[in-house]
Amino acid sequence: MSTPVIIFVGFVVLFILSGIKVLNEYERGVVFRLGRIVEPKGPGIRFIIPGIDKMLKIGLRLITLDVPPQDVITKDNVSVKVNAVVYFRVVDPVKAVIQVENYLYATSQLAQTTLRSILGQVELDDLLSERDKLNLRIQEVLDKHTDPWGIKVSLVEIKFVDLPQEMQRAMARQAEAERERRAKVINAEGEFQAAAKLSEASEILSQNPMSLQLRFLQTLVEVSSEKNSTIVFPIPIDLLKLFLEKVAK
Repeated sequence: MSTPVIIFVGFVVLFILSGIKVLNEYERGVVFRLGRIVEPKGPGIRFIIPGIDKMLKIGLRLITLDVPPQDVITKDNVSVKVNAVVYFRVVDPVKAVIQVENYLYATSQLAQTTLRSILGQVELDDLLSERDKLNLRIQEVLDKHTDPWGIKVSLVEIKFVDLPQEMQRAMARQAEAERERRAKVINAEGEFQAAAKLSEASEILSQNPMSLQLRFLQTLVEVSSEKNSTIVFPIPIDLLKLFLEKVAK
């Protein structure tokens, strides 16, 4: 076999090999043929025409996008730093290529601006206590704007809210005052219940004077167990009534 034939055969082999592409299960190949898009190619071994076709590989797996901390001024004029994480994936590889230049960068920028916009419409208390609702609102807005790009935003989570030091101290004082208020309310409720029970007991004892005398004697027995104390109790007149009646006779 002559040298030119060997060179030609080698060139043909290299030409064929350069057109063989391998796509993983989670990838799709968007092919441009002379500038016009053709049907996306699925996973496995695929062949394109070298020099005529151009393939871009697009992943379909879930992408985790970390939104850097954003300076947010809440509705009640409190400046905070908030960061979040966005989970999304490509559902239409063709739109992700032809509708936006770089869907990763575009989604990241959109997430940052949406985070500042929505959180700037709520007060600080709502930002701290209603994260689930805010996450859902941000996810709906992002999903609506990225749908023309062939992207589905499945979840948004606010990760951390960084408060100024003076705001943290003010919230700590507020929480301490709230705990003291609850303690006073609980103490007052306990005293009210104790007073109610004492009132009920006094009514029962007033209906039966002998029970009052028995309670008096029981108290004497309890106090007598304390040997280190000397306590003087007045003797109820009712206990001496019988003796006084006999003396009068």
